[in-house]
Amino acid sequence: MARHPVLGQGKTRLASTIGAEATLAVYHELLAHARAATASVPAIKTVWLAGAPTPGAPDYWPGYAQHPQPAGDLGQRMHAAFATAFAAGATKAVIIGTDCPELTTQLLNQAFAQLDAHDAVLGPALDGGYYLLGMKELFPDFFLEKEWSTATVRPATLADAARLGLRVALLPPLADVDTAEDLAAWRARS
Repeated sequence: MARHPVLGQGKTRLASTIGAEATLAVYHELLAHARAATASVPAIKTVWLAGAPTPGAPDYWPGYAQHPQPAGDLGQRMHAAFATAFAAGATKAVIIGTDCPELTTQLLNQAFAQLDAHDAVLGPALDGGYYLLGMKELFPDFFLEKEWSTATVRPATLADAARLGLRVALLPPLADVDTAEDLAAWRARS
């Protein structure tokens, strides 16, 4: 799940402190990182893009299937992406965003491997959400009645999994970049 890199769109919490131009530069870094982390993963790759492209902006996704994100909240958009993958014959699918600069190819491969023995896999974000969600089949409950972009998302998703009797693997927790503090912490670690 990504957004076309357009000045003044996306990463609004970050932009409110560092400005639109600096935020766009950071977003370009995050897109390049997501592309690098996913490039050698042995899977069919699809990017679901929000917004309209800016003429002359780099295409970070050559060779990836590209679809516009459907209308709706984040849960509805992720549900659509998973539904599309499984309708096309996928036996497991993993979805990520573009705001986790510490996501690696190794973690993505680990997520797919965990789906051999688990129904779902979750990459916990330090803010209470998740940076990765994977499934062996579509579990619609994961996308219902969530307060997206809050610290309640991961616990609510894990509660859904427990209620459904699903086996869930957890990857290592990672930080994403949503605020100036997140950005400073990432820069300090890198």
